[in-house]
Amino acid sequence: MIDASSKSLLGDKGYDADWFRKALAESRIEACIPSKTNRKVRIVTTPHYRQRHKIEIMFGRLKDWWRIHTR
Repeated sequence: MIDASSKSLLGDKGYDADWFRKALAESRIEACIPSKTNRKVRIVTTPHYRQRHKIEIMFGRLKDWWRIHTR
């Protein structure tokens, strides 16, 4: 289900698994996934992960407008 045309994947801590990172590396996709707190060896994320909050804010606003639209 991973699109090979993508160059990087931005995910949250729920996607931090060695098998998933390996599958991305085999597909030549850069993983921008922060490490879980219980991981023994920390994996450094790229600065792009800090921009993720803008996407989450957009989805929150869309949900608010959906409530207004359906009234």
